[in-house]
Parts: sequence; structure tokens; C-alpha cells
Amino acid sequence: MGEYAMTIDGHAVEGAKFFPVINPATGAPFADAPECTPQQLEDAVNAAQRAFVSWRQDEAGRRQALRACGPVIRNHVDLLANTLTREQGKPLQRAVAEVEETASYFEGISARPIPCDILKDDAKERIEVHRKPFGVVAAILPWNFPLSLAAWKIGQALLTGNTIVLKPSPYTPLSTLKMGELLLSVLPHGVLNIISGGNDLGAQMTTNPLVRKISFTGSVATGRKIAQVAAVDLKHVTLELGGNDPAIVLPDVDPARIAEKLFWSAFYNCGQVCIAVKRAYVHEDIYSKMVESLVDVARRTKVGDGFDPTVQIGPLNNRMQFERVIALVDDAKKSGATMATGGDPRPGSGYFFEPTIVKDISDGTRLVDEEQFGPVLPVLSYRDTEDALERANSTHFGLGGSIWTNDIDRGMEIAARLECGTGWVNQHAAVDPSVPFGGAKWSGIGHELGTWGLDAYSQLQVVRAAKG
Repeated sequence: MGEYAMTIDGHAVEGAKFFPVINPATGAPFADAPECTPQQLEDAVNAAQRAFVSWRQDEAGRRQALRACGPVIRNHVDLLANTLTREQGKPLQRAVAEVEETASYFEGISARPIPCDILKDDAKERIEVHRKPFGVVAAILPWNFPLSLAAWKIGQALLTGNTIVLKPSPYTPLSTLKMGELLLSVLPHGVLNIISGGNDLGAQMTTNPLVRKISFTGSVATGRKIAQVAAVDLKHVTLELGGNDPAIVLPDVDPARIAEKLFWSAFYNCGQVCIAVKRAYVHEDIYSKMVESLVDVARRTKVGDGFDPTVQIGPLNNRMQFERVIALVDDAKKSGATMATGGDPRPGSGYFFEPTIVKDISDGTRLVDEEQFGPVLPVLSYRDTEDALERANSTHFGLGGSIWTNDIDRGMEIAARLECGTGWVNQHAAVDPSVPFGGAKWSGIGHELGTWGLDAYSQLQVVRAAKG
């Protein structure tokens, strides 16, 4: 048995073939992941379908099993975090935090109630609305938060009585595979299956007729393909797709006071966060000071290998994303934008890019109009708040957005006018397991988290009884 195995029907299973996993800090392979065969995928889906028969009927058992996942993960924080940093690149302390959040999520969702609505209960009739599971859920993960996003999908699917076949990104399969092996000790056979492979494997998952729900986090392009496939078989979908989140900074704030918070709202995880700030609109009265303050934070931020305890930003995760960021920045330079700081990849091995603040840039530039998903923030000037709102909303994306102001009431009013799934005030990318998370427009369909997330993994059933 290799160091990393798939989880299929309660067993650790090797692949017939393997593919290399790259350490983004070096640009070199450091481990191999199993390549799932079509037959192994069939085995995983069939196992999930068999397990569904009894799993759906035992809510108390589901809660107990999910609660038990937390301590298992906590007992292996170092193993999972070290693996996560090697394959994803994030600083080790951030990886540890993700592992701990994963454990906490399992423990928290185990106690979350599944709603049952009573619409009527009088002398003549009682009407109830129940949430029932779909069956087998196919879940496909991105590479930026492989453990925490796996926990979201696993937790919601399993609590509501579904079973699941989950595929991590081929860029970051190892920590998720290892978590699956660890959870074999607390989950019944077939309830959770974790397989690994490339894009072809994901396509095979979504077309399997036993799969009744698809949960996908990733790009708009792939999300569209999944929606088309799902429509053919009338599968339900949750699609959490890309974002190009705006931050609007009003003239009443002190740039030096908010600079640190705004900077990390854009640069956390090397900017590889779907709900990170991707473009900032700053009032002309404070524009220069805001740029200077952001540049000061950027220049104090240490970039490097995630195993260096002083590092705050690691590498971009993969060469394709690294080259995309380079291309977007080069295009901005050619358009006449100014690199206030940064603007170049670091020489040597690894996918490192300097934290970059871009000024003197306008809408219509690729770096503004497209999702960069990297450590680069374009800062644009505006004169009128209505103009800033119109520019912020003039995009196909609609995941999140934020308003930065000393007037909370005004901030809330403006945030409510952003065309997005979440509008924050004086914060950005804040996520809570009890609060729904999802997007508008091209940024997705459906929601994760909270009661709304459980609804997305359930289908309604009306039960009504006549009395007398």
C-alpha cells in the first residue's frame, strides 16, 4: 500500500496508476497520488448507494459519527497540516488553522437541527414539511482550501442522510485522502468515499446515473459544464464558482487604520480565496493615502516557503495559476498602470509572486475585469458613491463585496445594494458555519452552510394527515 490511498466502501484502496503532486514552494514533485480507474469510481458510487439504505434512517447514528470525526482529526493535526502545506503552499500556521477549523466544523454540524416545518395542525388536519436526502452526492473540490471545503460538503451531505463520493483537486489530493483514511475508524462503510484523479474523473462522477446531487466549488467554466450535464439527468446542483469581489472605501475612513485589515482581505492565502477582495474602489480624496498605506503593509509582509515560521504568504499553488497572474500583471503594465509595489515573480524555483499593489488603473483592464486569484490588488479611484456602486456591480460575478466606512448605517445601506451573495461592512470574507454562503449571477447556484446549506442537500416532502 502506498503512502496515500483512496477510501472506497470502508477500505483504503490503491490506484492502478499514480500521478505526481507538486510542492509549489519548489516546483518539484514530492509525492504520488492514486489515479482512480473507471471501475473504482463505479465501486465507490455503488458502495455509497448501498450504504444510503440504512444511513438515511439513523439520524442519531449520523450525528454521533460526525461528532466523532472531530477528535480523530484533532489527533492528527500535525500530519494533516504538514501534508497540506507541502501540497497547497500555505504557511504552516494557516494549515494548522484549517485542520482545526475542519475538526470544529464536524463537531458543530453534528448538533445542527434539521428543520421540520408544521404548516397546519388543527382539528381537521396536520401538515408537515420534511427534509429528505437525495441519495448519492458527488462532491468536487478546488485546491485553495481542500480540507475545510471537504468538511463543508461531507458534513452537510451526511447529516441530511445522503452518502458521498468526493474528489479533491489533483493539485491538492493528499491531505483529503489522508483525512478519508483517518475517518475510516468512525464512519460506516460506503458512507464516505474519497477518490483522486484529474478532470476526466470529475466528468465521470457527474454523469453517473446513481448520483442525484452534485456539489462543486471551482471555476465558472467547469460549473457551466456541470450544470449542463446535471440538466440531462435532472440532478440537483450546488455550484460555488468564481468571484471578483469589490471593496468600496468611503472618504470618511482613515486609510492607515483600515489598511492592514483591507490588505489581508485581499492577500490571505496568497489571494487564492474565492471571496477575497479582488479590486478596491477608493474615493479620490483619500486615494493616494490608501495606496501608500497598502504599500506599507505589502512591503512588511514576508513571502516564502510555508515551513518558515516567519512567512505570511506562501507561493501560488500551481504553475498554471502562477503564469496567469504574471500574464494579468504584464497586461496591466502595458495598459499604463503603475506598480506601486511588487509586480514581478520572484526568481528561482517555486511559484512565488511579490505582493503587488497596482494604482493608476481603470475598469476595462483584464486585471480589474477578471478574477486574478493571486497576490495582486488593483486600486481604482472614484469621485461619486453612485458611480463606485455602478462600477462595482458591472460584472458577471456576484460572490461578495464590502463597504469601508465610519458610518455603519450608511455602510449597511450601500452594502445591501451590491449585487452579490454577501455584502460586508468594514470586513470582508468573514464566513460563519451558521450563515448562508453563496453567490449571485455567474458566482453560483445554491448555498452552503447554516440551515440553508442543509436545505441544499435535501428535498422537501409534504406529509399531511386528515383528522376525524
